[in-house]
Amino acid sequence: MDQKERMLRGLPYKAWLDGLEEEREACKAAVYELNQLRPEERDRIPEILKKLFGKTGENVWIEPPFHCDYGWNIEVGENFFANYGLTVLDVGKVTIGDNVQIAPNVLISTAGHPIHPVSRNSGYEYGLPITIGDNVWLGGGVILLPGVTIGDNAVIGAGSVVTKDIPADVIAVGNPCRVLRRITEEDRRYYYKDKPFDVEDY
Repeated sequence: MDQKERMLRGLPYKAWLDGLEEEREACKAAVYELNQLRPEERDRIPEILKKLFGKTGENVWIEPPFHCDYGWNIEVGENFFANYGLTVLDVGKVTIGDNVQIAPNVLISTAGHPIHPVSRNSGYEYGLPITIGDNVWLGGGVILLPGVTIGDNAVIGAGSVVTKDIPADVIAVGNPCRVLRRITEEDRRYYYKDKPFDVEDY
């Protein structure tokens, strides 16, 4: 088993061997192209993302700057939107559902290192997959740590650090992130806290 196979299985691996460094360099070229687009070239963003990612829906958008390790280890669904400053460390598989919205400066990190300094200094690291369900909203500055799953329809509050799985249909906040409450049908009436919608076309 080579180091790429070990990486993809969530086993300890060395990131500079067996072509992994070259794959990251290729990714950096695509990410550089995305991040250097002039304002009048922004219509190329979906085209670049569809080449960079392993799988996408038809309607995808990221506001540059954006950074990732490999690109091909990221799958996003339909109507994907990420605001400025998204970083995805995709040494483990990152699977994102439909209608996901990501606020600025979010970190999705599948990557980790051993705790003990001797183990860590060996050069071995690991990646554990992250899954984000449909209709999820990640607030500004959210950090997702290796191995977590975010359930469908969940909202993760700004600045939260998600260390464990978050169930569907909840608002979760904090560091470490914890469920605050369930999302209910009553929430449909409001666009922000106690401010009711004055429109009906949603």
